[in-house]
Order: sequence, then structure tokens, then C-alpha cells
Amino acid sequence: MNELEQECIILNSAWDMIDGMVNWAIFCKHDRTDNVTMMFETRQHQMLFSILLGDFLSQFTAFKGQPVPLGLKAAPSNAQPSDLTFLYYLRQVCAVPQLGGDVADLKLHTNAFATWLEAEFTAPQVNIHNVDSAMDIVVRRYRYLKICGDVSKHNLGRLATNVSYIKKLFERAGREVAEQDVYLAVDSFYDWFFDDIYVYHASVIAEYLNNLRWAIYRYLKPEYGRAWRPTGVISGAQMYTYNVPPSCTQPLARAMYWDLMNRVRAGPRIQHFTVSDSFRARY
Repeated sequence: MNELEQECIILNSAWDMIDGMVNWAIFCKHDRTDNVTMMFETRQHQMLFSILLGDFLSQFTAFKGQPVPLGLKAAPSNAQPSDLTFLYYLRQVCAVPQLGGDVADLKLHTNAFATWLEAEFTAPQVNIHNVDSAMDIVVRRYRYLKICGDVSKHNLGRLATNVSYIKKLFERAGREVAEQDVYLAVDSFYDWFFDDIYVYHASVIAEYLNNLRWAIYRYLKPEYGRAWRPTGVISGAQMYTYNVPPSCTQPLARAMYWDLMNRVRAGPRIQHFTVSDSFRARY
């Protein structure tokens, strides 16, 4: 696929993932735009959000030595942490835009979310039930979010990588914990971070994701204005088509292009909002 076709797939996939996470089924509906608190409908909705966010924050890799699908580039071996997430592909769009000219807004919000994800914070006096005493755990935000997403999704048999990382977090905090004891500590670690810190961070994460969605919308709006063409009215409904760019020939990419233009036509599902500064003061 050429770069324009890949961009159609990247942007439509990003918008689709964000729609799955930031919507009025996952979060309690409100009409506020300033000093917003985003609250999950239930703990089960919080778990679903964490699983979907974990996918967004996962590296897009080849399977068993095969090339990365759709001709997309794999992140380099020395990539920064945020490039091991889907933000890597949004950065590629910003570097060589195909469907629009002005990527300043998309670049701004992509880098803002990346910077927030890569930052470390300290969770003070974390109590793990099978560790002798409380400890201060220092962890990157994106890493604990991925751990919570994996624990929400998998059983212990699929958590070896996370167990290894949690063990390193304990060692960094000055606690030598045997591997089997770390497996026993997973539920306690999850309860502490998922039921407290994750809820605290949810509003900020939702704001970052919603900003990305609006940035994609603004980036594509001129292309929508160019491509949309009315074809008549049937039973009072306006019919239309899109003038797909000539270089977009692959069936999948053309379908993604239509999906993107229809998303722009409908607009983002949730109004632009900013959260309270209190959600940026801790962790």
C-alpha cells in the first residue's frame, strides 16, 4: 500500500479505537465542557476501558517473523516508549501528511499524550498483601496502564511479562520478592493501582484521547469538503458520494477512506472538554 492508503487505515483505526473507549456507554453522560470529571458507568466498564486502552498502547508487531501487516513500518529497536503504542503511527501521519496539509494540531495532541504517558510517578506506601511492608513504587504511566489492561484481560498464565516487570518495580523499591510470590501479588497490585490511581487518571486519559479524535477530525475536514459530492435526494434524504483520491486504489484503503469521511460527516461523538486541574496534581 502507498502512504496515502496507509494513512487512511491509520487514521480510521485510531478514530475507531478512540470511539470504543471514549463514549457515553463507558462513561456517565454529561454536557459539561470545563472542569469535567469523567466517571465510569460501572467497574465492568472501567475494565473494558482498560482492555481497549491496553490495545491502543500495545506495539503493532509482525506475527512469527512475518512482515508487519499492510506494509506499515515497525517501531525501531531504540524507540521511545510512546513509539511502542499506536501513537507511533499517528506520528508518521504528522511527519508525511497525505490527506491534509495542516498537522500542527494533530502533532500537538499526539506529543502531549506521549509526554504524559512516558512520565514516571510515585505511588506512595503501596501495600502488597504478601510483601512485608509498604513501599513507594515508581512507574511510568503507560507501563502501569498496560499492566492493568493485561490483568483485566488475561489469567495468570498469560501474565509472565507483567510479572517480570512488577518484580523489577519491587526491586527498584528495595524489595526482593520471589517470582512465585510476585504472581501472588498481582491481584493486590491490580487492586491498588486499578481501583485508585486508574480512576484518578481516567478523566485525563479520556481528555487526551478525545483531543486526538477532534484533532483527526479537524485535520480531515478540508479533505471532506473537497471529496463530498451530492448525488440527489431520495425520500427526503440527501444522497452523496465521495471523490476518493485517485491514488487510493486498494479495496481496504478505499473502504477506510469512506469510513473516515463518514466519521467527519457525523463529527466526534463527544463534545470537546477539559478536565479539572486537580486530576493533574498527583501521580
